[in-house]
Amino acid sequence: MQSDTFMLYKLMILYILSRVNFPLTNAQLTAFILEKEYTNYFNIQRAISDLIDDAYITTKTIRNSTLYRITDHGNETLLFFDNTISSGIKEDIEAYLLENKYELQAEVSTQAEFYQVKKGEFAAHLSVIEREASIIDLTLLVPTLEEAESLCNNWKEKSSDVYAYLMSILL
Repeated sequence: MQSDTFMLYKLMILYILSRVNFPLTNAQLTAFILEKEYTNYFNIQRAISDLIDDAYITTKTIRNSTLYRITDHGNETLLFFDNTISSGIKEDIEAYLLENKYELQAEVSTQAEFYQVKKGEFAAHLSVIEREASIIDLTLLVPTLEEAESLCNNWKEKSSDVYAYLMSILL
């Protein structure tokens, strides 16, 4: 593969990440590029890996999902090479984000992970993030791994009900 073409894939990923104010998952990043058939899955993964290695993007793993954010170094590089991305590609990205922004954000704003505190005690850390701030951040201790997994599995669907309930009884 030509290095200019591969650099374009990296710049596209940086451009996508620069246009949202929340992290994106690997699946979210690859969906657009694959949908538009700009390249294949393996090239995207190699580009993402290179961007991480070069500190242009950062990662945070929550359960089975890795979240990606552009770094300041990535933003600087994107500004320098911005003219390399054609206006057609930028328009495609902007249209995709405009159409899918709320779904993309909802997918990553509800976070749940669990860990063992000590033998016979697990913590489920549950949160909802909006505009990089937690609107609810809750840690529950439970005696079994199964209960911690269950809390995390149900959080995405039930978080708004929990939030509404807490607000109603606390206010």
